[in-house]
Amino acid sequence: MKQRKYMIFGITGGIGTALGLKLKQQAHLVHGFGRDADRLQRVTSEACDGTQVVDMQDWQAVRSSIAKSKEEMDGLDGVAVCIGSLLLKPAHLTSQEEWNDVMHTHVSTAFGILGAAAHAMMRTGGSIVLTASAASRIGMANHEAIAAAKGAIMGLTLSAAATYAARGIRVNCVAPGLVETPLTESLLSSDANRKASQGMHALGRLGSPADVAHSMAWLLSEESSWVTGQVLGVDGGLGSVLPRMRA
Repeated sequence: MKQRKYMIFGITGGIGTALGLKLKQQAHLVHGFGRDADRLQRVTSEACDGTQVVDMQDWQAVRSSIAKSKEEMDGLDGVAVCIGSLLLKPAHLTSQEEWNDVMHTHVSTAFGILGAAAHAMMRTGGSIVLTASAASRIGMANHEAIAAAKGAIMGLTLSAAATYAARGIRVNCVAPGLVETPLTESLLSSDANRKASQGMHALGRLGSPADVAHSMAWLLSEESSWVTGQVLGVDGGLGSVLPRMRA
Protein backbone atom coordinates (compact mmCIF):
# COMPACT_ATOMS: atom_id res chain seq x y z
CA MET A 1 0.00 0.00 0.00
CA LYS A 2 1.34 3.40 -0.98
CA GLN A 3 2.00 5.71 1.95
CA ARG A 4 -0.33 8.68 1.83
CA LYS A 5 -0.30 11.99 3.70
CA TYR A 6 -3.28 13.08 5.75
CA MET A 7 -4.31 15.84 8.12
CA ILE A 8 -6.92 15.49 10.87
CA PHE A 9 -8.54 18.53 12.42
CA GLY A 10 -9.88 17.68 15.86
CA ILE A 11 -7.49 14.79 16.43
CA THR A 12 -7.86 15.08 20.22
CA GLY A 13 -11.51 13.99 20.10
CA GLY A 14 -12.61 10.38 20.27
CA ILE A 15 -13.29 10.02 16.54
CA GLY A 16 -10.25 12.07 15.52
CA THR A 17 -7.89 9.94 17.61
CA ALA A 18 -9.46 6.72 16.32
CA LEU A 19 -9.03 7.93 12.74
CA GLY A 20 -5.37 8.78 13.37
CA LEU A 21 -4.78 5.32 14.81
CA LYS A 22 -6.49 3.70 11.83
CA LEU A 23 -4.45 5.66 9.27
CA LYS A 24 -1.19 5.04 11.12
CA GLN A 25 -1.98 1.31 11.25
CA GLN A 26 -2.15 1.50 7.47
CA ALA A 27 1.36 3.03 7.48
CA HIS A 28 0.25 6.50 6.36
CA LEU A 29 1.73 9.82 7.47
CA VAL A 30 -0.62 11.82 9.71
CA HIS A 31 -0.54 15.34 11.09
CA GLY A 32 -3.11 16.33 13.72
CA PHE A 33 -4.52 19.71 14.65
CA GLY A 34 -6.26 20.94 17.77
CA ARG A 35 -6.78 24.11 19.76
CA ASP A 36 -5.70 22.76 23.17
CA ALA A 37 -1.94 22.29 23.55
CA ASP A 38 -2.25 20.06 26.64
CA ARG A 39 -4.67 17.69 24.94
CA LEU A 40 -2.51 17.60 21.81
CA GLN A 41 0.48 16.55 23.91
CA ARG A 42 -1.49 13.54 25.09
CA VAL A 43 -2.09 12.31 21.54
CA THR A 44 0.30 9.39 21.12
CA SER A 45 2.77 8.84 18.31
CA GLU A 46 0.61 5.84 17.36
CA ALA A 47 -2.11 8.30 16.24
CA CYS A 48 -0.04 10.91 14.41
CA ASP A 49 3.44 11.95 13.32
CA GLY A 50 3.14 15.61 14.20
CA THR A 51 0.74 18.11 15.74
CA GLN A 52 -0.05 21.80 15.53
CA VAL A 53 -2.04 24.05 17.83
CA VAL A 54 -4.38 26.18 15.73
CA ASP A 55 -7.48 28.29 16.22
CA MET A 56 -9.70 26.47 13.76
CA GLN A 57 -12.11 29.39 13.50
CA ASP A 58 -9.26 31.55 12.16
CA TRP A 59 -9.29 30.75 8.45
CA GLN A 60 -5.91 32.34 7.75
CA ALA A 61 -4.30 30.45 10.62
CA VAL A 62 -5.80 27.22 9.27
CA ARG A 63 -4.46 27.93 5.78
CA SER A 64 -0.99 28.65 7.16
CA SER A 65 -1.04 25.49 9.29
CA ILE A 66 -2.04 23.32 6.34
CA ALA A 67 0.71 24.87 4.20
CA LYS A 68 3.28 24.21 6.94
CA SER A 69 2.28 20.58 7.40
CA LYS A 70 2.10 20.02 3.65
CA GLU A 71 5.70 21.22 3.35
CA GLU A 72 6.83 19.05 6.25
CA MET A 73 5.13 15.95 4.84
CA ASP A 74 6.10 16.81 1.27
CA GLY A 75 2.54 16.51 0.01
CA LEU A 76 -1.10 16.19 0.98
CA ASP A 77 -3.62 13.53 -0.03
CA GLY A 78 -6.53 14.13 2.30
CA VAL A 79 -8.02 16.18 5.12
CA ALA A 80 -10.58 15.06 7.71
CA VAL A 81 -12.61 17.37 9.95
CA CYS A 82 -13.58 15.70 13.24
CA ILE A 83 -14.70 18.75 15.20
CA GLY A 84 -17.89 18.95 17.19
CA SER A 85 -19.81 20.06 20.24
CA LEU A 86 -23.07 18.96 21.85
CA LEU A 87 -25.92 21.32 22.72
CA LEU A 88 -29.24 19.67 23.52
CA LYS A 89 -31.81 22.43 24.06
CA PRO A 90 -35.10 23.42 22.47
CA ALA A 91 -34.99 26.57 20.37
CA HIS A 92 -36.87 28.71 22.91
CA LEU A 93 -34.25 27.98 25.59
CA THR A 94 -31.22 28.43 23.34
CA SER A 95 -29.49 31.78 23.71
CA GLN A 96 -28.10 33.68 20.75
CA GLU A 97 -24.62 33.20 22.21
CA GLU A 98 -25.13 29.43 22.32
CA TRP A 99 -26.49 29.43 18.76
CA ASN A 100 -23.54 31.46 17.49
CA ASP A 101 -21.09 29.14 19.26
CA VAL A 102 -22.64 26.04 17.65
CA MET A 103 -22.62 27.58 14.18
CA HIS A 104 -19.03 28.84 14.50
CA THR A 105 -17.77 25.56 15.95
CA HIS A 106 -19.34 23.43 13.26
CA VAL A 107 -20.16 25.41 10.12
CA SER A 108 -17.60 28.22 10.05
CA THR A 109 -14.81 25.85 11.04
CA ALA A 110 -15.74 23.24 8.42
CA PHE A 111 -16.09 25.92 5.74
CA GLY A 112 -12.69 27.45 6.53
CA ILE A 113 -10.86 24.13 6.66
CA LEU A 114 -12.51 22.92 3.46
CA GLY A 115 -11.49 26.07 1.61
CA ALA A 116 -7.91 25.87 2.85
CA ALA A 117 -7.66 22.15 2.09
CA ALA A 118 -9.04 22.60 -1.42
CA HIS A 119 -6.55 25.40 -2.04
CA ALA A 120 -3.69 23.13 -0.92
CA MET A 121 -4.80 20.26 -3.18
CA MET A 122 -5.85 22.30 -6.20
CA ARG A 123 -3.07 20.97 -8.44
CA THR A 124 -2.82 17.43 -7.11
CA GLY A 125 -6.35 16.40 -6.16
CA GLY A 126 -7.25 14.62 -2.96
CA SER A 127 -10.05 13.85 -0.55
CA ILE A 128 -11.85 15.95 2.06
CA VAL A 129 -14.12 14.33 4.65
CA LEU A 130 -16.41 16.39 6.89
CA THR A 131 -18.57 15.30 9.83
CA ALA A 132 -22.34 15.79 9.89
CA SER A 133 -24.89 13.97 12.09
CA ALA A 134 -27.86 11.63 11.88
CA ALA A 135 -29.70 14.34 13.84
CA SER A 136 -29.97 16.30 10.58
CA ARG A 137 -31.74 13.41 8.86
CA ILE A 138 -34.41 12.61 11.41
CA GLY A 139 -36.32 14.90 13.76
CA MET A 140 -34.96 14.59 17.28
CA ALA A 141 -36.26 16.66 20.17
CA ASN A 142 -33.96 19.36 21.54
CA HIS A 143 -31.50 19.07 18.66
CA GLU A 144 -32.50 22.26 16.80
CA ALA A 145 -29.13 24.03 16.87
CA ILE A 146 -26.94 21.01 16.23
CA ALA A 147 -29.28 19.67 13.53
CA ALA A 148 -29.22 23.04 11.74
CA ALA A 149 -25.42 23.19 11.89
CA LYS A 150 -24.88 19.65 10.68
CA GLY A 151 -27.53 20.10 7.97
CA ALA A 152 -25.49 23.05 6.72
CA ILE A 153 -22.42 20.80 6.54
CA MET A 154 -24.35 18.32 4.40
CA GLY A 155 -25.21 21.12 1.98
CA LEU A 156 -21.61 22.34 2.03
CA THR A 157 -20.43 18.82 1.15
CA LEU A 158 -22.65 18.60 -1.93
CA SER A 159 -21.81 22.04 -3.28
CA ALA A 160 -18.07 21.71 -2.69
CA ALA A 161 -18.06 18.27 -4.33
CA ALA A 162 -19.51 19.87 -7.47
CA THR A 163 -17.11 22.82 -7.34
CA TYR A 164 -13.89 20.84 -6.97
CA ALA A 165 -14.61 17.63 -8.89
CA ALA A 166 -12.88 18.95 -12.01
CA ARG A 167 -9.75 19.44 -9.88
CA GLY A 168 -9.77 15.82 -8.76
CA ILE A 169 -10.79 16.77 -5.22
CA ARG A 170 -13.47 14.56 -3.69
CA VAL A 171 -15.66 15.91 -0.88
CA ASN A 172 -17.80 13.63 1.29
CA CYS A 173 -19.06 13.53 4.85
CA VAL A 174 -20.10 10.99 7.45
CA ALA A 175 -23.27 11.37 9.51
CA PRO A 176 -22.81 9.42 12.75
CA GLY A 177 -25.45 8.38 15.22
CA LEU A 178 -24.71 8.55 18.94
CA VAL A 179 -21.07 7.58 19.49
CA GLU A 180 -19.46 6.86 22.84
CA THR A 181 -16.81 9.56 23.22
CA PRO A 182 -15.75 11.96 26.00
CA LEU A 183 -18.15 14.46 24.40
CA THR A 184 -21.19 12.23 25.03
CA GLU A 185 -20.06 10.84 28.40
CA SER A 186 -22.40 13.02 30.47
CA LEU A 187 -25.35 12.23 28.20
CA LEU A 188 -24.82 8.49 28.76
CA SER A 189 -23.98 8.71 32.45
CA SER A 190 -27.22 7.06 33.65
CA ASP A 191 -28.37 3.53 32.82
CA ALA A 192 -31.78 4.86 31.79
CA ASN A 193 -30.31 7.33 29.28
CA ARG A 194 -27.96 4.72 27.90
CA LYS A 195 -30.75 2.18 27.42
CA ALA A 196 -33.01 4.77 25.77
CA SER A 197 -30.20 5.89 23.46
CA GLN A 198 -29.39 2.34 22.45
CA GLY A 199 -33.05 1.72 21.73
CA MET A 200 -33.20 4.56 19.18
CA HIS A 201 -30.71 2.72 16.97
CA ALA A 202 -32.08 -0.14 14.89
CA LEU A 203 -28.93 -2.20 15.50
CA GLY A 204 -29.50 -1.87 19.24
CA ARG A 205 -26.16 -0.41 20.24
CA LEU A 206 -24.27 2.86 20.36
CA GLY A 207 -21.41 3.57 18.01
CA SER A 208 -17.72 3.45 18.82
CA PRO A 209 -15.16 5.97 17.53
CA ALA A 210 -13.65 3.16 15.48
CA ASP A 211 -16.98 2.59 13.68
CA VAL A 212 -16.84 6.12 12.31
CA ALA A 213 -13.07 6.17 11.80
CA HIS A 214 -13.17 3.10 9.52
CA SER A 215 -15.66 4.83 7.22
CA MET A 216 -13.71 8.10 7.19
CA ALA A 217 -10.48 6.25 6.39
CA TRP A 218 -12.21 4.59 3.45
CA LEU A 219 -13.53 7.91 2.13
CA LEU A 220 -10.02 9.36 2.38
CA SER A 221 -8.46 6.43 0.54
CA GLU A 222 -8.10 5.63 -3.14
CA GLU A 223 -10.49 2.72 -2.58
CA SER A 224 -13.29 5.30 -2.74
CA SER A 225 -11.85 7.14 -5.74
CA TRP A 226 -15.23 7.15 -7.57
CA VAL A 227 -17.15 8.50 -4.57
CA THR A 228 -17.87 12.19 -4.08
CA GLY A 229 -20.75 14.35 -2.87
CA GLN A 230 -22.01 11.65 -0.50
CA VAL A 231 -23.36 11.81 3.03
CA LEU A 232 -22.58 8.41 4.53
CA GLY A 233 -24.74 7.42 7.49
CA VAL A 234 -22.65 5.58 10.08
CA ASP A 235 -25.41 5.52 12.62
CA GLY A 236 -26.72 2.07 13.47
CA GLY A 237 -29.76 2.91 11.35
CA LEU A 238 -30.74 5.96 13.43
CA GLY A 239 -31.14 8.32 10.47
CA SER A 240 -33.14 6.01 8.22
CA VAL A 241 -34.45 2.85 9.91
CA LEU A 242 -37.14 2.49 12.56
CA PRO A 243 -35.93 0.32 15.44
CA ARG A 244 -37.82 -2.93 15.97
CA MET A 245 -40.12 -2.87 18.97
CA ARG A 246 -38.64 -5.11 21.62
CA ALA A 247 -40.79 -6.91 24.15
